[in-house]
Amino acid sequence: MKSFLTEITKHFGSGNYEGDEFGGAGGHNGSGLPTGLPNNFMFATGIECSYPTIDNGKTRRDLLAECDHYNRYQEDLSLVKELGLKVLRYGLPYYRIQQGPGKYDWEFADLAMAEMQRLGITPILDLMHFGVPDWIGNFQNPELPVHFAAYCEAVAQRYPWVRYYTPVNEIYVTAKLSAKDGIWNEQLRSDRAFVTALKHLVAASIMGTQRIAKHRSNCIIVQSESAEFTHEPAGRAQPGRADAKQAALHRPRFAVRLPSRRRGAQLSLRQRHDPPRVRVVYGRRAARLPDYGQRLLRPQRENHAAQR
Repeated sequence: MKSFLTEITKHFGSGNYEGDEFGGAGGHNGSGLPTGLPNNFMFATGIECSYPTIDNGKTRRDLLAECDHYNRYQEDLSLVKELGLKVLRYGLPYYRIQQGPGKYDWEFADLAMAEMQRLGITPILDLMHFGVPDWIGNFQNPELPVHFAAYCEAVAQRYPWVRYYTPVNEIYVTAKLSAKDGIWNEQLRSDRAFVTALKHLVAASIMGTQRIAKHRSNCIIVQSESAEFTHEPAGRAQPGRADAKQAALHRPRFAVRLPSRRRGAQLSLRQRHDPPRVRVVYGRRAARLPDYGQRLLRPQRENHAAQR
């Protein structure tokens, strides 16, 4: 059986990787943020850009396509500018760009990136968001870290003016929904598959970061992860397992319901004027509100929804 470590060693060696010298104590001090102030608070927005596969790989849920962003990217980006925002977390469609080893399709990426430059928007580039190209398969592929690192390097070389990156979005969620909960991508349900996906995703993030730093030594990595656990204050008596489970069921959960132009479509920036409805939900979340991953399980009927 192939190992991701074997693949990394074969392509990059066993240590002292290019880009390592710019991390840790050798890292940059963070100056040069959009306002020019060190340690500045960056207020940003983002456009939903998930692209997992469902139906055992038969359907691609590309939410940029479902929001018609590929046709209306100029309008969407202009709305970011109208809102007075200087920073945008933006996901390039990884699965569409890396067509194979050393083969890339930059057509849409070049258009969107040029428009952001023109508008003076600082992007935080999100390079992997819940999916991989069809030819890679899924997160069980031990070659993923090597191929993704090559993609990160190609992006850094093509857009040298970009400084902020999220190499892999929400590693834990990606691995859990793909390999433990059986919802996306490989749709497996085992501890072995979950840990395998985690290993490959973490390695991909590390190797991708190093390839970015090789070309942009003062890059800033904006890592995005979910908060999955809460901790009780010190000294408070811990309930038994059954009591804790029961308490969790009655803990209030807050949800924002956002309107949409099309049934099942994600919210687009151009719908920002529609007021959201906020409600408090008690009880089981799955019984009241559809989980994010479960929402993506429902295929769209519009032709533009499934990208293969």
